[in-house]
Amino acid sequence: MDMSEKQRRLPPLLASLIMFAYENDYELTIGEAYRTEEQQRLYVDSGRSQTMNSRHRDRLAVDLNLFKDGVYLTDKERYRFLGERWEGLGGRWGGRFGVSPGNYAKEVGWDSNHFELSE
Repeated sequence: MDMSEKQRRLPPLLASLIMFAYENDYELTIGEAYRTEEQQRLYVDSGRSQTMNSRHRDRLAVDLNLFKDGVYLTDKERYRFLGERWEGLGGRWGGRFGVSPGNYAKEVGWDSNHFELSE
């Protein structure tokens, strides 16, 4: 599958995830969906990202900001229901980053609002 085909797979999966959030009385805003190489370098240099190979640079990832009753939720655990749904759709959730598989049930990784297309 070429890059364009992968990029076209992402929006309908995201639409499904977004609808799932709203059906469960949450709201979302969209954070970053695309990053230039320069922006990614700034994030790596500042410690906001750990890699130059971000899927954002390929337009295969998006960050979503979660709200409940108008309040922005910053607790990583609050994203678990979305992350697990995303994985069920075949995506890769940033809430697993930095967590060993044996700890998935009790720990959320460092990038819980990140949702990317799996290979």
